[in-house]
Amino acid sequence: MSLLLILLFSILFINISSTSCFSSQPGICYGQLGNNLPTPSKSISLIKSLNSKRIKLYDANPQILTSLKNTNLQVSIMLPNELITNISTNQTLSDQWIKSNVLPFYPQTLIRYLLVGNEIISSTPNTTWPHLVPAMRRIKHSLKKLRIKKIKVGTSSAMDVLETSFPPSNATFRKDIAVRVIKPMLRFLNRTKSFFFLDVYPFFPWSSDPVNINLDYALFRANSTVTDPGSGLVYTNLFDQMVDSVYFAMEKLGFPDIRIFIAETGWPNGGDIDQIGANVFNAATYNRNFIKRVMKKPVVGTPARPGLVLPSFLFALFNENQKTGPGTERHFGLLYPNGSRVYEIDLSGETLDSEFPELPPPENNEPYKGKIWCVAARGSNVTALGEALAYACSQGNRTCDPVRPGKECFKPDSVFWHASYAFSSYWAQFKKIGGTCYFNGLATQTAKDPSYGSCKFPSVTL
Repeated sequence: MSLLLILLFSILFINISSTSCFSSQPGICYGQLGNNLPTPSKSISLIKSLNSKRIKLYDANPQILTSLKNTNLQVSIMLPNELITNISTNQTLSDQWIKSNVLPFYPQTLIRYLLVGNEIISSTPNTTWPHLVPAMRRIKHSLKKLRIKKIKVGTSSAMDVLETSFPPSNATFRKDIAVRVIKPMLRFLNRTKSFFFLDVYPFFPWSSDPVNINLDYALFRANSTVTDPGSGLVYTNLFDQMVDSVYFAMEKLGFPDIRIFIAETGWPNGGDIDQIGANVFNAATYNRNFIKRVMKKPVVGTPARPGLVLPSFLFALFNENQKTGPGTERHFGLLYPNGSRVYEIDLSGETLDSEFPELPPPENNEPYKGKIWCVAARGSNVTALGEALAYACSQGNRTCDPVRPGKECFKPDSVFWHASYAFSSYWAQFKKIGGTCYFNGLATQTAKDPSYGSCKFPSVTL
């Protein structure tokens, strides 16, 4: 009888362990697209100061992986997008990649997740799509061959893998990938007991439609609810609604039991002038509320998957000044590159809101109305500015006439001012047809008129 009780207790312990082995405490995404970031060892110390338990890398940087040895931080590494096609057809290459990028660090570095590429099926159709799942299979086979059992293999996807997402019960994957890519991928994830790694950013749907989507609903502080007419489920925040849409889409393809891992979520603390809602107040509010949401006891889960732990990574550790795209892309960090905090935050969820310093009042939660100029960013490389200036002046009709010798905006030996005029002139002409104020990160928006004397800079009016 005592032996039977011991056996039953052992089974119970195993079941409890299997459901609680994934911590609900968020990790942090450690991107490296900046030319002013701290060293890996300093960055690891900063990660620990945030009380993070896991870290996500966008490569398999050997210096970082070495710094992570014996830290007890769970690590997610990534196979670069450009290697997917070759590895999908070459087991030897797959084996070699694992031998070079995992074995030298494992198990002293707690590598637990290996993502094959980043948002591969979220971009426009490309030749990599058919190779994604075969590459995942090759990598998994390499790990098995080398007797590495604790690393889950997956790939990260953005919300644009869905054809439709509202209401959640009506969600489906895009027709161009549902059968060709998603279904075999789900079959692989189900067989290997891995996760569907998902990037979830309520900021983007809200900022694209702030009239119909309530800001408080996006920031986890809404008093109102949204009911899915198909399922009858009631939602109190946009994040849950977005996650459940993917659960429903997977269910429609015959895979209702695959778990979701939030590979990225967050809110920008700044951006361009015309980017609504990107400010420190909203970023701190979203990230703090997200931590409270996933750390709540008993576990909340989502309406479609109640009580299910949702492992996650917050994006990102630093503001990264070399990220491409709009200004928000360079302002998702919890920290400035010098290591100081953009706002106080505790990934353990143990700090009460009342213990945090008061936040600055929210800015730009209403669309900006007024004039904007596009000027050269301070500290830009002069050679690169010269090349961007030449490009801007080669576009359009008389874009740079006022900065030619003898004209009203000409300043001898001032590449910075000439580039600023050229950027503003270019943007004023081409914004309506897709022109941006970016110029490979050399330009920035300003509401302060840079005109001087008789030199009048063109502007965009919102």
